[in-house]
Amino acid sequence: MTNRTPRDIVAQLDRYIIGQQEAKKKVAVALRNRYRRSKLPDEIQSEITPKNIILMGPTGVGKTEIARRLAKLVDAPFVKVEATKFTEVGYVGRDVESIIRDLVNVSIRNVKENHMEQVLDKAETNARQRLIDLLAPGPGQGKKLKTPFDYLFQNNKPSEDTPKEETNAEEEEGMLQKRERITAALDRGDLEETMVEVEVEDSASAPMAMMGGGMPGDDSSFNMSDLFGGLIPKKMKKRKVSVKEAREILVQQEAQDLIDMDAVITEGLREAEQNGIVFLDEIDKIAGGANRSGADVSREGVQRDILPIVEGSTVNTKYGPVNTDHILFIGAGAFHVSKVSDLIPELQGRFPVTVKLDSLYAEDFIKILTQPENAIIKQYQLLLETEGVRLEFSEEAIEKIADVAVYMNEQQENIGARRLHTVIETLMEEISYHAPDYDQESFQIDRTYVERIFAAQEKERDLKKYIL
Repeated sequence: MTNRTPRDIVAQLDRYIIGQQEAKKKVAVALRNRYRRSKLPDEIQSEITPKNIILMGPTGVGKTEIARRLAKLVDAPFVKVEATKFTEVGYVGRDVESIIRDLVNVSIRNVKENHMEQVLDKAETNARQRLIDLLAPGPGQGKKLKTPFDYLFQNNKPSEDTPKEETNAEEEEGMLQKRERITAALDRGDLEETMVEVEVEDSASAPMAMMGGGMPGDDSSFNMSDLFGGLIPKKMKKRKVSVKEAREILVQQEAQDLIDMDAVITEGLREAEQNGIVFLDEIDKIAGGANRSGADVSREGVQRDILPIVEGSTVNTKYGPVNTDHILFIGAGAFHVSKVSDLIPELQGRFPVTVKLDSLYAEDFIKILTQPENAIIKQYQLLLETEGVRLEFSEEAIEKIADVAVYMNEQQENIGARRLHTVIETLMEEISYHAPDYDQESFQIDRTYVERIFAAQEKERDLKKYIL
């Protein structure tokens, strides 16, 4: 857990998200409280639960981006789920416990990647040696047997790789010299496009599942290979690939062999329990009104199913039980039709912090277009630089783009900052199409060009002045 201060967290979020200072402060404090809790004695830690948050605001104002950037900032396990895709227990559909299973999968994958990075140097060395063996087998090299089952499944007949008779000294010397030449050429990068044959796991052969059978993707069941602890060998297949691609495959295989998966699973479960963040989007869609009937009854059922996970319970996963007491839940929704008070009281009580995000206006759009590190305009400038074209926007053009986005949000569905993507894509269509053929180094987009592209919208806006 990082020890970033709330002010530092907000400053980091400001690099990518414009405005919404109140929401940033709330999530920064919630994150800092996790760090403070980690400094307390164990008996006190268990008593302090995270203060879950509900973000209220229309679509496209930054609710999801705040949660995603927050998790990335502290390298925490993060999963985003739509509350509307879950159904009440007893109905066909995914049960809410799959949220925690997904979180555990993400956590273990993150931990595994970190552990593999730590052994990357050793894995690259081993992969280089295996590449040399593939390109120029050494004397006496035969096929290795990994498990006793290899005798039954793969090795009941002599392998073609096994030498029929011992090589003499002269042949052995020739093979060693060839290996030295191959090694030197490999290190120089002369063999990157040479084709070699490598063994990879056959992902097409699905394992036999037992004791389960939920929805597709549900990992509550286990398979035969899990049961026998890897005694049954994985089905492998041979692929012919270039040396460059083979190196990547072999590095991954070697790194996988070097890490301790038991330690990865233990650390992954602990990370999910202590630092996991679950983003429940569209939570307003499962809030029923005062007169509950029909579909509203099912919505309330989903709320009651979510409640035990949010308030703290133990969920069984294929890696082991996971306690949800200290997972941070961030709910989000527009709450246009329903209100937070329409959620069942028990669930309301588990989200003590509610913050309303501000709507976005033209001045916000101007900042979104230019200030964030991943601003849309900056992205397009970098894309066209690959074609040798320098793209330039005048200040008046940017103001006009923001004005068009606001107008389109008013006349159509208000989708917030996402409207800027629609406007920019329309604006850049012709430029992107002809960019490879430009004979000039720069292209200037001014207000006149923007007005010409969106002339139809301007004409419609002018006509509306005279319609009663």
